[in-house]
Amino acid sequence: MLSMLSSTYINKAFQRVDRRYFMPAEEVAMAGCDRPFSIGYGQSISQPTTVRHMLNWLAVEPGQKVLDVGSGSGWTCALLSYLVGHDGHVYGSERIGPLRDWGAKNCLSFGCDNVDIFLCENAVGLADKAPFDRILVSASSDQGIPQSLQDQLGPSGKLVIPVGHSILEMKKDALGEVEFCHEHPGYVFVPLILASEPH
Repeated sequence: MLSMLSSTYINKAFQRVDRRYFMPAEEVAMAGCDRPFSIGYGQSISQPTTVRHMLNWLAVEPGQKVLDVGSGSGWTCALLSYLVGHDGHVYGSERIGPLRDWGAKNCLSFGCDNVDIFLCENAVGLADKAPFDRILVSASSDQGIPQSLQDQLGPSGKLVIPVGHSILEMKKDALGEVEFCHEHPGYVFVPLILASEPH
């Protein structure tokens, strides 16, 4: 269970990073609604309550190196940017070119100088930037936790990912072995494309 300090820090991140700056112009007036919205290309910006849950389970700490898979409009990257602070770094991966460009522009305009978003059309994550202390995934895998993401998670690292209609949190121990995996059911996400995963 998270400490009150951690919860307060996440609350401050939501206050600092207003979702309206990461939404299409035609949806900005609805930014305060606790629901997901389309950002085009079959993708969405997630419901704030769901993102808050995922960040609580991810338990990001200042100074960490974090991977955001399916970075979309850049909102979760910006939230993570606040949580890791100036000594940390956030790497976003996005498979849709126009969304990668838009998300990067949004983060830059918001002053997130510790965020880099990469185009990853046929890969899951950023293996060349691994290992990561934390990995957040914003799309649902129907094949369990991709092995490539497990491999990119460093020792004592934690990964939060939707699988089917649940959100899983997986943690490695100090030796890099899977320590636990918890399931939180009752969520809906757009699908995670796993074109490069072995069959």
